[in-house]
Amino acid sequence: MTVRKILETKGRAVATIGPDQTLADAAKSLGEQRIGALVVTDGDGRIAGILSERDIVRVVGRDGELALEQRVSAVMTSHVTTCSENQTTSELLEIMTNGRFRHLPVERDGLLDGIISIGDVVKLRIEDVERESEEIKLYIATA
Repeated sequence: MTVRKILETKGRAVATIGPDQTLADAAKSLGEQRIGALVVTDGDGRIAGILSERDIVRVVGRDGELALEQRVSAVMTSHVTTCSENQTTSELLEIMTNGRFRHLPVERDGLLDGIISIGDVVKLRIEDVERESEEIKLYIATA
């Protein structure tokens, strides 16, 4: 299973935020959309960073409610690991596990083209295992 296949199923829409918006704006967007991360983009659709719930919690824990007035650019992860459409779910799991993050933006020709979460990958892996199990049961029943 590849990133392309995942995106064909779930779509390529990505929740984004600008680097000059505040953490309060980011927290509101995360809550309203019920998601765990926002990709920070510049005006041209290029990935400038990523901001997760964990990033916000860490800063609020350190600075209190004043943290919510900070700009996204001050808190975001600016060196973002991305993936391409041709990578496999096994590769994604390895990248996410080694990097200890749950969201991986998809980049094509230098532009944001989707996002894969650990939940997307796990869901597809479970579907694969269930399908294989059914195929084995069918094989045994008809043998």
